[in-house]
Amino acid sequence: MNQIEFTLTDHVAVVTLNRGENRFNPGFVDEYLNVLDDIENNTDARTLIVTSGHEKIFSNGIDLDWLLPIIETKDIDVSKSFFYTLNKMLKRTLTYPLLSIAAINGHAFAGGAVWACAFDFRLMRSDRGYFCFPEADLNVPFLPGMLGLLNKAIPSQVMEEMVYTGVRLTAEQCVKHNIVKEAWPANQLMEKTMHFAKNLMKNRAFIKEMRHRMYKDIIYALEVEDIPYIESEIFFVK
Repeated sequence: MNQIEFTLTDHVAVVTLNRGENRFNPGFVDEYLNVLDDIENNTDARTLIVTSGHEKIFSNGIDLDWLLPIIETKDIDVSKSFFYTLNKMLKRTLTYPLLSIAAINGHAFAGGAVWACAFDFRLMRSDRGYFCFPEADLNVPFLPGMLGLLNKAIPSQVMEEMVYTGVRLTAEQCVKHNIVKEAWPANQLMEKTMHFAKNLMKNRAFIKEMRHRMYKDIIYALEVEDIPYIESEIFFVK
């Protein structure tokens, strides 16, 4: 049974993540990428919305319960492969030929917040959830590609504070800093997001071309600059 599913309404594809806290591991990433391929190749969707079926969490990022034992047993090939796959997911989201919206209906932590930055727009639940990068407390340095995504979505001074302190921002604070476009109570979030999405019907070829022009530096970082860090196995620092 698929745990990441989509519906199509008025050329808007709504992807719902039903994998618990939606932590990134090979199974999650593969299923998400397959759903994006299905939408692109087999529907006439013009806009993409991604949200979570969890009542409190959009995504808690990398599945450390899966990854840490692999790193501890020094199964480096598996851990390296995962980070390359994760970059593939981030790049696919960034360069997807549909305008994209993250409907953040709960906490977006760590990699989940990084992933949210890859979308064109973010709308957030106003009555629950934080947007946060706790990597500084976990001693996990960001890869260059991830920093490129953060710079795309977050004003530089705010981004620096978030990266170095791990401060948790509410939806109201995210709106104030233009990290998210709008914030609504949970019972209105999807209705408002759908209304916003229906006004974003743009030509796929145009969007695809603009992606590669606007985000060439981020794409380069994901494809090239990240490689030495992944290959040197620097996933954590002491």
